[in-house]
Amino acid sequence: MRTVSRRTLFASGAGLTALALAACGGETAAPLTEEGGVTTLRIAATPLPHMEILTFVKDNLAADAGLELDLQEQTEYPIPNRLLDEGEVDANFFQHLPYLETEVAENGYELTPFEGVHIEPLGVYSESLTSLDEIEEGAAVGVPNDPTNRGRALALLAAEGLLALRDGVEPTEATIDDIAENPQHLDLQEIDAALLPRTLGDFAIAVINGNYALEADLSPAEDALALESGEDNPYANMLVVRTEDAENEALVKLDELLHSADVRSFIEETYSGAVIPAF
Repeated sequence: MRTVSRRTLFASGAGLTALALAACGGETAAPLTEEGGVTTLRIAATPLPHMEILTFVKDNLAADAGLELDLQEQTEYPIPNRLLDEGEVDANFFQHLPYLETEVAENGYELTPFEGVHIEPLGVYSESLTSLDEIEEGAAVGVPNDPTNRGRALALLAAEGLLALRDGVEPTEATIDDIAENPQHLDLQEIDAALLPRTLGDFAIAVINGNYALEADLSPAEDALALESGEDNPYANMLVVRTEDAENEALVKLDELLHSADVRSFIEETYSGAVIPAF
């Protein structure tokens, strides 16, 4: 049942059709390191919440499934996909489908996503303001500079009435040039997503990804002036593997563990709404 739904998700992603064809090319899954009935999986992940979730799986669930997880922390978004493509790791856990689609289109990666595990609501944060009503004319606003999260940030600002996007633009594809109305003449500045928490004081407000907010000890539930809704949210983060390994038994087991009741409970109890299960 899960195999069918994974394939449905994979085939439905715009821009991933070529990968679906590659998956049918008859290649066998690449061998992974196995010793004494235990398969070692090398996983690249960003720190929060991905590394914490994987550490929970490693410490509590992996051994009974015949897995050993070699967790490799990465702090910058583009690196885990490059490591996976080059065979340095067996999977990564840090991204949502729109981001993966962009990476595939730009770099020609042959990567396959499993189903979404969790959602990290994007939030608007400030060191100086307590309400979006306090934003002044011409205020500096920080947004992520990677294409999908930039569009996602602009959509959140539009939902809060700070700007309007031109008709027909897809939020995941929106750029600064797609802003149709900016009544307060806000100065939108594109910054690497990982740097936004550290440079928050340089802006009146900044739109920060949930994982980077958590790393900076910001509580999305308590500190965000506005927070992205989790309902029908297309930005669920998921385990991603090389297309040739999509049917590998050990990787399928890992994905099943990430969708277990134990992991759901861990997410709900650990993050109190700052991270939301997507299953």
